[in-house]
Amino acid sequence: MGFIIDATIKTLQKSGNLLSMLSDHQLSDNSVPPYRSSIGSHIRHILDFYDCILNYDGICVDLTKRKRDQSVENLVDSAQKYLESTIKRIKLLPVELNREITVMDDLGMGKIEIKYTLASLLSQANSHTIHHYAIINYILNGLNIEYNDENFGLNPTTPKKTPS
Repeated sequence: MGFIIDATIKTLQKSGNLLSMLSDHQLSDNSVPPYRSSIGSHIRHILDFYDCILNYDGICVDLTKRKRDQSVENLVDSAQKYLESTIKRIKLLPVELNREITVMDDLGMGKIEIKYTLASLLSQANSHTIHHYAIINYILNGLNIEYNDENFGLNPTTPKKTPS
């Protein structure tokens, strides 16, 4: 099961690579239509999702209890520290990733409890991260910021484009 931890960390490290090239203004710029969200709001959202998982109390992972720390959305240094802390905590996860856990979430009709394994929740979080990277890629394009990672925001199962 170490591959799930390794894949998670590899995916999250892309956030670090991106953050290392951004200014606070670029991180917080929410001028790209139609949604006017910032790169920072997506990074914060990704890390908050993991934080919920990492705050597992032995009873339930509550995905509705997000920190929503505005400094992570606006300050590269805060985002980098949150990312580094998240990766360190992921490395300390128990080996028992197949143990069943209860997850609390709101799918739009109120809070519900769902049975998962920690492994399946981490897999969902990894896919969720890649989805947000795709949105970040759109924002980067709108801000005319070049980020040289051809796989950023692409699910590993997405067929590779062949040159015409």
